Amino acid sequence: MRVALAAAVRTLPRAAGLAYEPKFDGHRLVIVRTAEDVVLQARSGRIVTSAFPDLAAAALQLPAATVLDGEVVVWHAGRTDFALVQRRAAATAARAAVLAQSLPASYAAFDVLELAGLDLRARPYERRRALLVDLLLPLGPPLQPVPMTTDPELAATWYETLPASGIEGLVVKRLDQAYPAGRRGWQKLRHTDVRDAAVVGYTGTPRRPLALVLILPVGDETPLVSSPLTAALRAEVAAELASRTAKTTSTATSTATSASASASAATVTAIGLGEVPFRPLDPPLTAEVRHTSTRHPPPEVLRLRSDL
Repeated sequence: MRVALAAAVRTLPRAAGLAYEPKFDGHRLVIVRTAEDVVLQARSGRIVTSAFPDLAAAALQLPAATVLDGEVVVWHAGRTDFALVQRRAAATAARAAVLAQSLPASYAAFDVLELAGLDLRARPYERRRALLVDLLLPLGPPLQPVPMTTDPELAATWYETLPASGIEGLVVKRLDQAYPAGRRGWQKLRHTDVRDAAVVGYTGTPRRPLALVLILPVGDETPLVSSPLTAALRAEVAAELASRTAKTTSTATSTATSASASASAATVTAIGLGEVPFRPLDPPLTAEVRHTSTRHPPPEVLRLRSDL
């Protein structure tokens, strides 16, 4: 299932016919209710049903042949906690059952793509939104529609006040818009310390990456080393590296594969990194990072954007 994406904007769009939703700080998740079961798909396409058994169980209440798009979040101390979502996502099936009790997940749904076998992606957002609300409000938590407003002043208030609850910005959609699968048809306004960066390498080993080497979209394009990765992010980066190796092995000739493996194992020292060796990535990945200064402290990697 190809999900819709959003293009970053620097100011709040204000025009007739726009809808505003808070952008939750979680993991993108597509819920597919089949005739027999539930499948949970990450934005990368990876199946993560076993990591969120509580959401899978709740989604059994949905009509068969229903598909939702949204964000999985974990609430802690009155706000969403992205580190806890990462912990849930990285858990083994056995551990996931335990975490579902101590760190229950919530699903902030922002679109319905299919309802009881009817494909809704060509319908305008305004109609899909109405169907989403009618579907989920009777069910209640942990499946809930995200808040929405068409009032830009209320949206501006959300943008200024909701970060204390873990909301990282706003997503803006046209009321008359079909679902833009695989395209940047929506707009996102994030707080200025969160941005997308190019991941041009990593420190450590492919099985245990320690930090990422980043080029930020502002500044002189000098590579920077991120702060140490969390355990969940180390696992995610290692899985991405393993996936790249597998794809290279399956599609390249033996000569090309050997050359690729040799390049990925090389150690490089880049100007401005303080003589820190790293392994280059070609092509680069994209990561969402939090960064308040060009030099100090180092950027904090929030998540990979491997599908961008």
